[in-house]
Amino acid sequence: MSDDPDLNAAYALQTPEDSRQLYARWAKTYDTTFASASGYVLHMQVASLFVLHGGTGPVLDVGAGTGLCGAALTAQGITPVDGTDISPEMLEVAGTKGIYRKLFTGDILKGLDIADATYAGATSSGTFTTGHVGPDALDEVIRVVRPGGRITLSINAQHFAAQGFAAKFALLEPDIQDLTLTDVPIYSPETTGVHARDIARVASWIKR
Repeated sequence: MSDDPDLNAAYALQTPEDSRQLYARWAKTYDTTFASASGYVLHMQVASLFVLHGGTGPVLDVGAGTGLCGAALTAQGITPVDGTDISPEMLEVAGTKGIYRKLFTGDILKGLDIADATYAGATSSGTFTTGHVGPDALDEVIRVVRPGGRITLSINAQHFAAQGFAAKFALLEPDIQDLTLTDVPIYSPETTGVHARDIARVASWIKR
């Protein structure tokens, strides 16, 4: 990985430890050197679709990072919001924004220290993407949401195709309902560069 964190370094991640190291170095400048500088809007897309589909709090923001999605949720009246992320450094930045009721470090791949059916909803923006988290982690997100709860999360479109998300959703059919898949831009129309036209597929469903 490059000494200077960037999107290419994030897409090159291979292990949870790689993620911890990268985001520890990127945390303090992530909002400015990446989100603002690149016209990143995916968190707003996820929050808007969560609200559009009737999502309510309390919500768990999975892969909360520096709090971008949490801020978008609270701006649309969704509260309370808790956040979890593999990077304590990213969560430290999120904690300065006064958005979250609670923040805690967690690895979605190993399981979260949360009781079953704790939340009325869950969101995730930018976590299910190349080099990060694959479809098997959906089980843990579903576990912590109550029956009848709304889950809305983004999946990088290329990652969706390459990592078997369609097959995973087919397996989950007995446990979910009202699944919608909405393709949205990750960046604003003004963004330039190799990833400027990247697409995410936002999956939204209700837990049975």
